[in-house]
Amino acid sequence: MPFRRIRWIAGVLCGAVAASISCMKATAAAAGAPTAAVTSGPPKLVVFITVDQLRGDMLDRYRHDLRYGYARLMRGAWFVNAFQDHAITETAPGHASTMSGRFPRSTGIASNATGVIDPSHPLLAGLSNEIGASPERFRGTTLFDWLHATDPRARALSVSKKDRAAILPIGRAKQDVYWFSANGAFTTSTYYRDSLPDWVKRFNGRRIAQGYAGAEWKLSRDPSSYSEPDSVIFENRGTNVVFPHQFPADTLGASSYIAATPAMDSITALFALEGLRQLHLGEGPQTDVLAVSFSATDYIGHAFGPDSREAHENEIRLDETLGWFLDSLYRLRDSSTVVIALTGDHGVSPIPELARARGQATGDQGLRVSLRDQVAAVRSGLRAAGVDTSAFFYDGETVALDRPALAQARVNADSVLNAFIAAAKQVRGVARVDRMRDIRRADLARDAISRRWAHQLPETSPVELVVTLTRYSFWNTLPATHGSPYDQDASVPVIFYGPWVKPGRYSTFTRVVDMGPTLATIAGVPPLEKLDGVVLVAALK
Repeated sequence: MPFRRIRWIAGVLCGAVAASISCMKATAAAAGAPTAAVTSGPPKLVVFITVDQLRGDMLDRYRHDLRYGYARLMRGAWFVNAFQDHAITETAPGHASTMSGRFPRSTGIASNATGVIDPSHPLLAGLSNEIGASPERFRGTTLFDWLHATDPRARALSVSKKDRAAILPIGRAKQDVYWFSANGAFTTSTYYRDSLPDWVKRFNGRRIAQGYAGAEWKLSRDPSSYSEPDSVIFENRGTNVVFPHQFPADTLGASSYIAATPAMDSITALFALEGLRQLHLGEGPQTDVLAVSFSATDYIGHAFGPDSREAHENEIRLDETLGWFLDSLYRLRDSSTVVIALTGDHGVSPIPELARARGQATGDQGLRVSLRDQVAAVRSGLRAAGVDTSAFFYDGETVALDRPALAQARVNADSVLNAFIAAAKQVRGVARVDRMRDIRRADLARDAISRRWAHQLPETSPVELVVTLTRYSFWNTLPATHGSPYDQDASVPVIFYGPWVKPGRYSTFTRVVDMGPTLATIAGVPPLEKLDGVVLVAALK
């Protein structure tokens, strides 16, 4: 299948949505068109868009190339000083905060590892080695629960490449939730249903991802129009770093490879539109939810870094995809009945080696760090004292102890922690090792790192120590990643668009947890629990 611009996948699915795909050729004029004046009452449809790894500065950075979907949404209420205000800036905790209005300390989703993986709820369609998933660990409610409590007719559809990105925005509600298997098909788990609906089977039957076997991801513009170099040795582990990027020739390989190309987001958008049509979302009178998380930015950012030509090209492509997605949405549903929100689940840091080479990272910053030896030393000492080494639990940034086991062996737990703290602080790239009890006593208004750790873990958490690396330093060997409490990983855009919204560029400090309560106010429904977020009244008409 040719790898074309705007219609690269849309042309294959002209019949997939009621609207003609010709309407998807967005124009700069359409992007700037004002939204229709609100008639009365709450919206019939809330569309919540999350772009995985969309750092807050990226829309300004690429603004001169954004003409379609992004350009339209940026004409709404755009909060440019917004953050996922917690410490472990990963996909699962970020998505759990989007529509819950709460920090990870209260959603139960503190990391990807404690996210949605659940072998007890296997997939309905997927590869044999793919693990099941569910929201069983999620705690509390989300915007959809508040809508459903007000009107039980409310429905939700949530779609993404990733299971956690599809599941967590909706919380524990058993609605239509689908994600993309490496076999090239959208699937769900037994938590939600016993079999795939016919419309999902028909969509999968088109085998769109498989059609990319042997295709190329090419630049959409003249190479001279990109400021980023195309050949950077640190990108993609030093292989396949230059455009065009070749898809595998076999269909299974293409179905897996597509995740790290803009085509993944186009397929996700098409599936979301088809689900909207099939499920009759937004036809009223109740308020329904369509949640769409676009994942390609994250896959491409990890492989090539946020400063790469690939990252730039991907945002150009996603802008086009968002353009025809919004055009099609407004063909299917009256724009005066729809409110749209957009954010990111986290930001991203540059490739450390590049950050050091250009002087962005200095001294002990921008390093690849491991505490393997320090952890091994602690566990060796426990073993010698007759204590099971699992009594010292280390998970990258966090440390917990089995204090009863240590007490039984007459090992002083605080001595163990103090020894580890002293050893870890000697490692280059480690900025801080804090006890959680001290974090909670810190001045959270002045100490952003402590504040984000306090927002991350509940007081009932067994975690006793948290480790923060220096800025731009990584725990793992991915070319580029995120996960730190620093601004570059926490920064995301927050945008609202629709008749209820007062357009403008807002520089006030904002958190993603403010989005749920703001949308609840627009929809006229009360939250079902105490929230961490507040209503962004400045953006409301």
